[in-house]
Amino acid sequence: MDGADGAEVDRIEDSKDLQQQSKALDKLTDHVEDRQLDSSRVQEAMASINASKAADLNAMRLREKELAAVKINAADVDIIANELELDKKVAERTLREHKGDAVAAIQSLLH
Repeated sequence: MDGADGAEVDRIEDSKDLQQQSKALDKLTDHVEDRQLDSSRVQEAMASINASKAADLNAMRLREKELAAVKINAADVDIIANELELDKKVAERTLREHKGDAVAAIQSLLH
């Protein structure tokens, strides 16, 4: 019986080793699946960011077109630039943003 008991103990130990190896393998495969899941989430996030960036760029282009269509007085640009000691491009942009209203543009720049 001692030989049978020893064989039984060996089988139990082998079974425990197999269970531990199985658990280790499951952890490894779970980790790989998690990384693949994370990879797909990253790709989705990047696609979302790119779509948002494209939408922002399109909105900015539309805004620039709207501002370019605003008629402004060149004398107003000169007055604002000289009196407030600004670059003419800044004075022109501010004036366009306020639809050519020099008073509103100056108030905006002073506040």
